[in-house]
Amino acid sequence: MAASASAARLLAGDSLTIHVSSRPQLAMVSALPRSSPPTWRLGRPVRLSTSSPHARSVRCLAAGGGLAPEMRATLDKVVASHKVVLFMKGTKDFPQCGFSHTVVQILRSLDVPFETLDVLANEALRQGLKDYSRWPTFPQLYIDGEFFGGCDITVEAYKAENCRKH
Repeated sequence: MAASASAARLLAGDSLTIHVSSRPQLAMVSALPRSSPPTWRLGRPVRLSTSSPHARSVRCLAAGGGLAPEMRATLDKVVASHKVVLFMKGTKDFPQCGFSHTVVQILRSLDVPFETLDVLANEALRQGLKDYSRWPTFPQLYIDGEFFGGCDITVEAYKAENCRKH
C-alpha cells in the first residue's frame, strides 16, 4: 500500500515505517464534537466521572512515560500533519476488526477526509501508541493533533450529533 507523500516524508527513516492510506474528500471535521475536561461539548454539558473510561481519553496526547523519544517525535509529526488520523487494525479499505470498521464507516458517512495507519503492520507502532495516548485499545482517533477516543467514544459522539440534528 502506498503512503501519502506528506506522511512518507515525515516517516522516512530506518527505525520505523508506517504506511498511511487516504481517500481524498472534501468535508468539515467539526461534525464530531471534541472533548474538553471535564465535560463533552455535545449540545449540553455532561459531567464525566473520573472512574469513567471516557474521562481518560480527554487530552492525553503524548503523556506516556515509557515511550522512546524517536517514536514520540514521529507520532507527534503524524498527528500534527493531518486534521484527522485513525490508527486502526487494517486499512480503511480493508479493516481487520469490527471496531475499526465502525469508526471508518462513521468518518465516511460524515465525508471527513482522514488518514489511516495500520497498527497490525508494525508492532513498535502498536505498543508505542498505547503509551502515547495512554489508551490500551484500537482504533484510536486523533482530531487536530489531539486524541479524541476509540470506537465507543466516536460512536457516542456520532449518535449524539445525529440526535441533535433531528
